[in-house]
Amino acid sequence: MIRAMSVSLVAASLAFSVNIFAKDENKPVGISADVMNVEVIHDGKKTKIMRVQDNANIINQAFAKTSRPCPPFCIQPAVLAPGVETIAELEVMDYLSKMANGDDTILVIDSRTPDWVEKGTIPGAINIPWTSLNASKADPISIGDIMEEKFNVGGDDDNRDFSKAKTLVMFCNGMWCGQSPNNIKSLLKMGYPAEKIKWYRGGMQDWEVLGLTTVPGKK
Repeated sequence: MIRAMSVSLVAASLAFSVNIFAKDENKPVGISADVMNVEVIHDGKKTKIMRVQDNANIINQAFAKTSRPCPPFCIQPAVLAPGVETIAELEVMDYLSKMANGDDTILVIDSRTPDWVEKGTIPGAINIPWTSLNASKADPISIGDIMEEKFNVGGDDDNRDFSKAKTLVMFCNGMWCGQSPNNIKSLLKMGYPAEKIKWYRGGMQDWEVLGLTTVPGKK
């Protein structure tokens, strides 16, 4: 009799646990307490950024590795350079939202090489690989074209005009990635105003950890 009661109690406990777990799986996953999604523009089309709604979802395996060799994959500091603001996900989405609402003074930039971008990027971002702004990797004419056509910087190499330069929000693979720091340091060497550069240190690593929307990047 006692054994039968014990088995019944165990079965009831398991059923209760399964029921609670099932309920947890159905709970909505918001961006914040009062925001479920953020509408942005990617490749000219409206796209919603939101978190994966499956409560059992796990991180993308491309970002599951914990021990990439350092160097080159060393942990980046919290403050990359004086005047360059380090931001997080909500701030990135705020900039993307402003862009979607017509603010053309902002550019969100994925600084990774195309092979990484093809696997997925943040909606609304464009790809300008770190190699495109690095003087040892790119020619001065190509760099000048990016500065003028993408960043709205006037003048030439000897006398650049940053008065109308865009605010750049830059990211790469995460706190162990040196690609966006390389882009930022290259821009600072060229005289780009530090206050017009924002660094999303967490990058795709933290974006993926939070289950936020990604889109395939272009080749």
